Amino acid sequence: MYALLLARDSDEKAVLSLVLQRVGLAVNTTNDLERALQVWPQRPADLILLALGDDEPLANVQCIRAETTVPIVVIVSQMVEGLHYELLEAGADLVIPRPFSARLLIAQVRALLRRAGGMPLFSLPVLSLADLTLDPATQTIQVSDLPSRRLTRLEFRLLYILMIHQGQVLPTETIVEQVWGYSGRGDKDLVRGLVRRLRTKVEPDPGNPQYVLTVPGVGYSFSQEE
Repeated sequence: MYALLLARDSDEKAVLSLVLQRVGLAVNTTNDLERALQVWPQRPADLILLALGDDEPLANVQCIRAETTVPIVVIVSQMVEGLHYELLEAGADLVIPRPFSARLLIAQVRALLRRAGGMPLFSLPVLSLADLTLDPATQTIQVSDLPSRRLTRLEFRLLYILMIHQGQVLPTETIVEQVWGYSGRGDKDLVRGLVRRLRTKVEPDPGNPQYVLTVPGVGYSFSQEE
């Protein structure tokens, strides 16, 4: 397991690296969030610790949540209630004010990783509907007789909940809760972008979908009709 640490201050980066190592995580450090997300599919981390300053922590969390469901820890200079609330609503799992206790942070990150374990994918059943076969163990989708394609964790979770609720329309808010794991108003652009990426892997014609359908003004559904 490894953690992605995004930090600019060299002293703080050194302390946070030691904290993550004490938790048992290998650490990859950077201060370029955009670049880190570009290479995310090739090497996803098990946890992200964000300590880039207080300029745009909310936007950073939103960008990360568009790509992954892994735990996010955010270090902020001041624990302002409004910002704290918005960060949690956007998908942050833990918000820590400076100065922080390294000993306490180690315990908090350990607890966060325990809770994030969840149900192993191999324990979920293979789903076959219409011409699609979704294999949780390998996180792959096979369409008709075409070679199987690997899905990202977010793509897999979205398709899985749509397939097990086939024929039902899932509101955007429900999709956010079940795919990203947090509640709130729901981010339509976040869901729309994930649906668009999923369609490129499961639809014969992504511009004219026949499986992952949009219900305008409501949400999305899975259709098993060919």
